[in-house]
Amino acid sequence: MKVKEIPISIYHTLKLLIKPTSSIKSIKANKIPVIVSLTSIPSRIGILHIVIRSLLNQSVSPLKIVLWLHEDLKENLPIRLSKLIDPIFEIQYSELTCSHRKLVLTLEKYPEHTIITCDDDVIYHQDWLELLYKEHKKYPDCIIANQVRYIQYNKQGNLLPYKQWVRNKNEKIDPRTVLPIGVAGVLYPNNSLSKKVLNQELFLKLTPSADDLWFKAISLLEGTRSKLSESQPKKPIPILNSQKESLKRKNVDEDKNRTQWLAVTDYFKININE
Repeated sequence: MKVKEIPISIYHTLKLLIKPTSSIKSIKANKIPVIVSLTSIPSRIGILHIVIRSLLNQSVSPLKIVLWLHEDLKENLPIRLSKLIDPIFEIQYSELTCSHRKLVLTLEKYPEHTIITCDDDVIYHQDWLELLYKEHKKYPDCIIANQVRYIQYNKQGNLLPYKQWVRNKNEKIDPRTVLPIGVAGVLYPNNSLSKKVLNQELFLKLTPSADDLWFKAISLLEGTRSKLSESQPKKPIPILNSQKESLKRKNVDEDKNRTQWLAVTDYFKININE
């Protein structure tokens, strides 16, 4: 977290925490047919109630908010989190520890629904869910993301390092290269992914720490387009002390995203550099 973000984080956290739980959990008249899904790790269990409060505090209400945790946490839930459980917010448990579970396990449980994934270490602004759904109504067959990268190859056809997966403003966008990034929220329409998405053995082998890359590859197998949302909400607000443990160092700083993308595209014979 940047120093300038600390006061903003504290302000929005306190703003959520002073709201009565009954007010946060009140069911809104405007309910939309989506399921919000996320997962978390033990080191963030103490701040999860803040994330969930921001999801329950949206201008519209989803059908469900599903939080996936490891089975070891079943008897160790903080009271501030368990008090938020209600008909909309549920906690499910799994033996899986990978980040893929935020979408894969919800797809298994709710296979006929549109699912929006989000992260467990930020506060989402009140219009976040509403804006994503409005974009979905405009482009119902697309995977919609509030943050993306663009998978880039050089002129020789070699995959560039992940840090260079950015758009050149002067070049035309190949929609196949658009990579949805999970932190700001990604909407997956019903039937937008190949059934291979559920193959646990494969995603643990090919993309063990890169769920975004697994879902991107699977969407290409299904022929589903991914796009950056046109109605950009404000960026999610990082929660203080939530970044002590992160995949960023391994995946980005050590360029593990590049090696995992090569592995999954080689396995499925995916070529977006034609």
